[in-house]
Amino acid sequence: MAIIAPGTPAPDFTLKTEEGEDFTRENLAGTTTILVFYPFAFSPVCTDQLQIYEEVLPQLTEQGATIYGVSTDASYSQTAFREKLGVTIPQLSDFEPKGEASRAFGAYFEPAGMTNRALVVIGPDQVVAWSHLAANPGELPGANLLFDGLAAAGS
Repeated sequence: MAIIAPGTPAPDFTLKTEEGEDFTRENLAGTTTILVFYPFAFSPVCTDQLQIYEEVLPQLTEQGATIYGVSTDASYSQTAFREKLGVTIPQLSDFEPKGEASRAFGAYFEPAGMTNRALVVIGPDQVVAWSHLAANPGELPGANLLFDGLAAAGS
């Protein structure tokens, strides 16, 4: 499966916030959004990835971007993960139906039944401005890619 291409409208999807509320395509309207798809809470590479992104969060916010972590973990696991790391990046769960939103974005790793490591930047118009799929789930996309995505979005 290929990652969603730039210029494609964001698909219809439903994720769950840490509070159990629905997060849908409509939540993307009016802001530049970065969706960070990652395999598992508490795994080593995911831990490093979110900590690195937390370090550049002020610069992302200055550019008008909102960032979310997305995995197929349950919301309570994501919350525990975020709190343990001491990061503020909100988490969105693609737990049930498992991986449905990740599949819609082309960010699901079918062989292992988990979210792949991918980045998707969606513009305020709900259209994908930039996307990146890691070569494998063990590859950590550097923070520089977040800024490449924002540049492509015109942020």
